[in-house]
Amino acid sequence: MNTVQHYLRPGTLQLSSLPPLSLYIHLPWCIRKCPYCDFNSHEMALGGLPEQRYLDALMADLEQALPLIWGRTVHSIFIGGGTPSLFSPEAIDRLLGNVRARLNLSPDCEITLEANPGTFEKDRFRAFRGAGVTRLSVGVQSFDDANLKAIGRVHDRAQALAAVEEARDAFDTFNLDLMYALPGQTMVALEQDVRTALALSPPHLSIYHLTIEPNTYFANFPPSIPEDDLAYAMLDRITELTGEAGLARYEVSAYARAGHRCFHNLNYWQFGDYLGIGAGAHSKLSFPHRVVRQVRFRDPRGYMDHALAGQALAQDEEVARSALPFEFMLNALRLKEGFALQDFSDRTGLALTTIQQPLEEAERKGLIERDLAHVKPTERGFDFLNDLQSLFLTGS
Repeated sequence: MNTVQHYLRPGTLQLSSLPPLSLYIHLPWCIRKCPYCDFNSHEMALGGLPEQRYLDALMADLEQALPLIWGRTVHSIFIGGGTPSLFSPEAIDRLLGNVRARLNLSPDCEITLEANPGTFEKDRFRAFRGAGVTRLSVGVQSFDDANLKAIGRVHDRAQALAAVEEARDAFDTFNLDLMYALPGQTMVALEQDVRTALALSPPHLSIYHLTIEPNTYFANFPPSIPEDDLAYAMLDRITELTGEAGLARYEVSAYARAGHRCFHNLNYWQFGDYLGIGAGAHSKLSFPHRVVRQVRFRDPRGYMDHALAGQALAQDEEVARSALPFEFMLNALRLKEGFALQDFSDRTGLALTTIQQPLEEAERKGLIERDLAHVKPTERGFDFLNDLQSLFLTGS
């Protein structure tokens, strides 16, 4: 097992400071695997969840990682899945209490829990608030029963509406997840979905294009989804409707009212650090002379066995110096406001000359705007984000 001295040894990078640190906690179970989902999620066994054993494994995992982040403050926690709201509020309360006992959390630490309407019951969300969760992310995906059925969701429109109303009553800030370009979806149906969502006054809206991912049910049995031109038009309409409702698009798929941006996701996009614990969780951690990525064991039962035996890591590798420009841009260019050039140097330990050529090419193609201190994607760059990001594959 690598010791902290292994990560602190001399290397090719020179980071002047470490970025903000977040904690991601993966709870991998769900009621039923959605046909489009390629996340590390697993259908719950008939006997229910092994809550206590999994919490014990998470704490063993966290304690093994503590030397790597010793003395650093955690600014946000995101509990994702799977469907974390399947865990009882008592279990979430124990989890967060155990985390607080081991980590230095900032006074305003944002603590998000993903929740699905299919797990909703009266006062459950309020109990999560009582456990210390400050922000709920509700995976609605659609308010249309036919669409929900087409994408294999376990909830219906009525449950979705009830869940969002309870989230709104229990939390000062919450996120609502929607998907578009669904099988058979028309522009009229899309507008109806977005208007229904906006009528519920969410302070934050995340909107994702349904994509057919490898190794999913939909990859083997692909549904008929809207053509690209219609999907682009849908996204333009979403941006219009959200803007009229006072939500500004600040990232490719995120819209928020002032003061309600998701800090945890912003930290990802600004190439901050995150420690990931739980089955299949990923980490990105910076040290004075290197940036490291780690992955935990993926299978939940195998993960629990390994974590409790003191070896939760399945992979642990240094990010190659040549890969850092692309990794940084893969995140930072998703932000509408772009990034400060100083942040590129601070987060990667590389000189700005490393990206001078691809920046010039991106500007020539009309994909970015820049000055001496800042770079941001143009509207065209936002529309052709993959093309823009790929320019930095040769950035070193």
